[in-house]
Amino acid sequence: MSLQTTDPIADLLTRIRNAVMVGKNEITVPSSKLKVTVAQELKKAGYVSAVKVEAAKPRDILVVTINKPGENSTINEIKRLSKPGRRVYVSANDIPKVKSGRGIVLVSTSKGVVTGQEAVKQRLGGELLLSVY
Repeated sequence: MSLQTTDPIADLLTRIRNAVMVGKNEITVPSSKLKVTVAQELKKAGYVSAVKVEAAKPRDILVVTINKPGENSTINEIKRLSKPGRRVYVSANDIPKVKSGRGIVLVSTSKGVVTGQEAVKQRLGGELLLSVY
């Protein structure tokens, strides 16, 4: 397994999507600050049940528990919006709603990674990272 990918967020989302499809309840990925922040925001929103970082060499490992064994996942769709080849930036007025407010969008702002609702409240724009419902 290679430790370098072109788009680490897309790699995290793909691993989560694949685990949901086959019914796994936990994934492990090489850790980074951005991946940990994204996973913690997903936990705050209730889409994953646990996030922890385990120390390892040469790089720490991020362990994301999607759901408890025997339960269904709350993630129906998880999609990367801004890609390395095409970044998507929005102002606070243009932050999209996902499924009429039933889903969330994560935005990378100057104050860190926040949900779309928090970005609108704080009047912050930024790069759209992903949408989940």
